[in-house]
Amino acid sequence: MPSSLTIVVPVYHEQDNIERLLDEVSSKVRTPHRTLVVYDKDDDPTVPVVERLLPRHPDVKLLKNDLGRGVLNAIRKGFGEVPDDGACIVVMADLSDDLAKVDRMFELLGDGYDLVCGSRYMRGGKQIGGPRFKGFLSRLAGVSLHALAGLPTRDATNAFRMYRGALLRAIPIESKGGFELSLELTVKAWRMGYRIAEVPSVWRDRTAGESRFKLWAWLPSYLRWYFLAFLD
Repeated sequence: MPSSLTIVVPVYHEQDNIERLLDEVSSKVRTPHRTLVVYDKDDDPTVPVVERLLPRHPDVKLLKNDLGRGVLNAIRKGFGEVPDDGACIVVMADLSDDLAKVDRMFELLGDGYDLVCGSRYMRGGKQIGGPRFKGFLSRLAGVSLHALAGLPTRDATNAFRMYRGALLRAIPIESKGGFELSLELTVKAWRMGYRIAEVPSVWRDRTAGESRFKLWAWLPSYLRWYFLAFLD
């Protein structure tokens, strides 16, 4: 079993969501944990909201991203705080992720898995809302990688992942854009022989704030990691 669980929450102008997110983490995640809210700039309006909430959530820490702006670097900054013998899960501040599945994902690491994927596209999983074309591409990528390449998850692009700290140290990150990081790490981990599991999860589109997902800008990077899965 990993020694600890770190929840990494990258934020950018999530002041309308962060209080509810932290409350849901506290109520739904029973595994002992700490939550790192990672932000880019001191004037992000999310920061004073989190500061106000710290007395209510002593397991929460604000962490400034000094690796370069953007969600990719915010996640990488959080990864750097995870001990080798610990575990880390990436959770979006927009309340889209299925936090009730975190404890089960941690249990699977204790059973010997190295990476556990929240899956919208396996039995019991679901996606509610969001752009239809983006959802279609995501499902197509996940299902085809599972059926044709043998990747042991049907949801290769979901950022809702739990990783062993040692895995994060062992796999060099080459992504430059954003959420394609999840696909990169999953494909590389599988090719390197790490054990991967998936649990059904429900994804819900945000109800407040603005999505930072850049489909067309990031699509070439997704394709790079997609085709890597088919190489011998």
